[in-house]
Amino acid sequence: MTTSNPSKQEFLAVLKSVLGESGSSPIALHEPNIGQRENELVSKCLSSGWVSSVGEYISEFETGLAKFTNSKHAIAIVNGTAALHLALHAVGVKPGDEVLVPTLSFVATANSVSHCGAIPHFVDSDPETLGLDPLALREHLSANASLRDGELHNTTTGRRISAVVPMHTFGHPMQIAALIDVAKEYNLTVVEDAAESIGSFVGKVHTGTFGKCGTLSFNGNKTFTTGGGGAILTNDDELAKRIRHLATTAKVPHDYEYIHDAVAFNYRMPNINAALGCAQLSRLDDFLSAKRILAKKYAEGFSSARSMQFVTEPHGTTSNYWLNTIRLNKPDLALRDELLSAARADGYMCRPAWNLLHTLPMHESSPRAKLPVAQNLWQSLINIPSSARHYLGQK
Repeated sequence: MTTSNPSKQEFLAVLKSVLGESGSSPIALHEPNIGQRENELVSKCLSSGWVSSVGEYISEFETGLAKFTNSKHAIAIVNGTAALHLALHAVGVKPGDEVLVPTLSFVATANSVSHCGAIPHFVDSDPETLGLDPLALREHLSANASLRDGELHNTTTGRRISAVVPMHTFGHPMQIAALIDVAKEYNLTVVEDAAESIGSFVGKVHTGTFGKCGTLSFNGNKTFTTGGGGAILTNDDELAKRIRHLATTAKVPHDYEYIHDAVAFNYRMPNINAALGCAQLSRLDDFLSAKRILAKKYAEGFSSARSMQFVTEPHGTTSNYWLNTIRLNKPDLALRDELLSAARADGYMCRPAWNLLHTLPMHESSPRAKLPVAQNLWQSLINIPSSARHYLGQK
């Protein structure tokens, strides 16, 4: 194919130098790495007969996850969306509330709010971290919200604004400390959407452990996988107890009676998924090391590019580099799409950032702040192949 556009030439050249030729099979954006240990544990789980929401691997997985993230409690959930829905419900988000979310995020962030009967209220992004911008949020709330009897209300709609959901975009930690300050100022509950950021830290503190609680995802395209799965992290004993209860249909312990004391959810992770998770979690350090090597190769390759730059971890953080990303120096939707088409034609499965959530038909009438940065980022970002397998075993 022709590559007369210099930007296209340099983009494809870096992909080829870092990843090699795509060959007969396209190079995936992100794929799981399943080894012998995974097969062993899943086979043991199948042999045990305990494949559903009870079994030894669930508690083993939760213990390992809590240790890795240095969280007091980790509750394994059936998937990341369910985890975020349950977390919001458990902290007290009510039908008719508004919940602040970044418009640059995966649709599950906003949908989880809607599942609570609440309304997503979209806010802008930070151009450096790609996550929710705390300064822009403070300015927006100062002009459009007020505290009444200790609760924040949207001065236009009159609705209570009960929570804020920061998301660590592509695994890069957002300015969570600054957001916590804004949340305290406006009496907002913080529920972190850390679905993409297992293995990402601010200083030595893991993402998902700053707010009232945080959620993770272990979908097949994440840094490690349980097939489908997620988790809720919290250091609050009572909240953890409530979440576990609600995740298991609010069933009251009894030898034989089926007693349920609340309308709740069947959201617990199956044991067979946890078995896969135990094996994957034991390899997480290797996955993270390989992904950092891959990110370093990309950073070096794009360092001399004229029209684009590689997105690196924010200062003072350690990113898992879940999805490696390049950003065009100037927002240019036509160039973005040209690069995407060229890469995919050559067998490199790149993708754009998500369509901004406020533009989706089910959310287009939701309240929003001014969103200039998110709009520019949407026209500028391209995710590039990020699987750990490319550099597993290398130092």
